Amino acid sequence: MSAAEKPTTSVWTHPRRPQREQLTREQIAAAAIELLDADGIEALSMRKLGTRLDAPATSLNRHVANKDELIQLVVDDVYGEGQVPAAADRTQWRAAVTRTATDLRAMTLRHPWIAPELGRVGLVHIGPNALRMSSGLLAQFEAAGFPTDEKDRAVGTLTAYVIGIATSEAAYLSLIARSDRTEQEWVADLRPAFDEAAQQNPRLREGSSARQDVHPQQIRDNDFAYGPDRVLDDLTARLDA
Repeated sequence: MSAAEKPTTSVWTHPRRPQREQLTREQIAAAAIELLDADGIEALSMRKLGTRLDAPATSLNRHVANKDELIQLVVDDVYGEGQVPAAADRTQWRAAVTRTATDLRAMTLRHPWIAPELGRVGLVHIGPNALRMSSGLLAQFEAAGFPTDEKDRAVGTLTAYVIGIATSEAAYLSLIARSDRTEQEWVADLRPAFDEAAQQNPRLREGSSARQDVHPQQIRDNDFAYGPDRVLDDLTARLDA
């Protein structure tokens, strides 16, 4: 059978193994996330995970066939850390959507390795937790009054913004973590070089000066919040129109 003829598979298309088995899907996901949080995506392998669980590869393969399926499993497990949007309400839809966007960003920053994986499309997104989050967002946009085709695009636009900025933010925080300094220390050390480079550009100097006494995390929080607010402003304007 050629590659083109092979059926597309996913960890979610396999029958779930009975709970009586010694090793469960939940144990595999938890151990893999611990490994990923400690050492990053490059360190993940079925062999290392088997060693961590003190389980032979055959036990793992009964639940996940390969590393790709393992990543599908752990990504969905991390999705489960977020709260599913509250019951859809036409008067509260915007607040509920904003909370979900904030949860998605926080999830990405807790697990920086997940950022590139969130940009992948396909079967990785048919896990139960990811589907619950997507369905909850769709329900909010439906309650707001968006038609079917537009509520899908609205969810996609908002999610793309959150994943994009959270990916950059996670990479930035990972760089700082490798320096063994706090974010404040890292920014303070860099500021003199930035100020010197910005001498010939008054617009850059103006923005830098305005933020000089603000904690870097607060700047990141404010910068993130600006995006969903503007996306939802535009979407709300379409409803009002």
